[in-house]
Amino acid sequence: MMTMRIGGLLRTRRDRLVLGAGAVIVAAALVVGGVLVYHASHKGTQVTAYFSGTIGVYPGSTVRVLGVPVGTVDSVQPQGTEVKVTMTVNSGVAVPADATAVVIEPSVVADRYVQLTPAYTSGPQLTDNAVIPVNRTAVPVEVDQIYTSINRLTQALGPNALNKNGALSELVKTGAANLNGNGANLHAMITQFGALSKTLGDNSGNLFATITYLQRFTSMLKANDGQVRLAEQQLADVFGFLASDRQDLGAALHELSIALGQVQGFIANNRGLIKTNVTKLAAITQLLVDEKASLTEAVNTIPLAVDNVVNAYDSTNHTLDGRGDLNELSMGPGANDLTAITAGGTGTGGSGPAGAVPLTPSALRVVPPLPLPAVGLYGTPEAVQAGGR
Repeated sequence: MMTMRIGGLLRTRRDRLVLGAGAVIVAAALVVGGVLVYHASHKGTQVTAYFSGTIGVYPGSTVRVLGVPVGTVDSVQPQGTEVKVTMTVNSGVAVPADATAVVIEPSVVADRYVQLTPAYTSGPQLTDNAVIPVNRTAVPVEVDQIYTSINRLTQALGPNALNKNGALSELVKTGAANLNGNGANLHAMITQFGALSKTLGDNSGNLFATITYLQRFTSMLKANDGQVRLAEQQLADVFGFLASDRQDLGAALHELSIALGQVQGFIANNRGLIKTNVTKLAAITQLLVDEKASLTEAVNTIPLAVDNVVNAYDSTNHTLDGRGDLNELSMGPGANDLTAITAGGTGTGGSGPAGAVPLTPSALRVVPPLPLPAVGLYGTPEAVQAGGR
């Protein structure tokens, strides 16, 4: 009985150990799986950038946007004349597709970091495994590079180079002599230049519009290059013609100068007469203005009179033909009394020739056209009753 109980207890403890170990393994698997799922769902964006140099940038350096850490540098590897920097941007951080990578040096002793700029606002985003080429990266100028450039400048301006014969010293002396006593003028020039800069800044729209129009003008000239070349050739021909006839042109200009001198002398010698003539001309002009209506009527009627003269000209006999008012000669002034003919054709005015009666309207319609206005038309009673025939 004791043995069986002991065996049962051992079996129970072993089962418990196995069960505990299994539970631990399952919990560990769940934790690892959760971590893997978290990293898989929160995987950052990997970006590769190529720099001309990355002094002070190491794996683990921060990647920032507007100075805020958004990722880390994974690796820094030299590749020929460039340096390959692999970075990981945290999940959920948007970066423009055309972003640039700049190595920032906050101070001489602080750690450097990689800045992605500009900040994202809209448009395409930087995708995973994107590459930023070296022409979109920048690195700060190192202090030793500045010292080296200054050293080269001083050597180039030193006594063994540019100032070997004292040219630089003479330049400094000449500049000092020219500026001596011109401090106020120099100050005014700088002040006015500042005002000019402010004016250009306030009118930058107009300035850039002018530049845009100039660009359009040059583009137009480029598009019409053939015509521009033709115009240049024609202008060159004109100049060549003038150059070949420069003696004649010079003589003509000389004669013109003499004529202008004579005109000037004539005006100077006859100033009083010219003034009198101009005054009289003003009176004549005023008369023409006052008679504007009469002149207008004359201008309107003269063409008709000329046309009548042309129509009256007999080219065969070379005479001017016309029709006289014979009634006025035979009947006297009373023949022109228009009251002799009434609208009804009864003739209550002058009696006209003896035995004649005024023509009726039906008879007037068959009368041939006359060259002059009719002042009184009469006929025999028989002709009037027959309709004017």
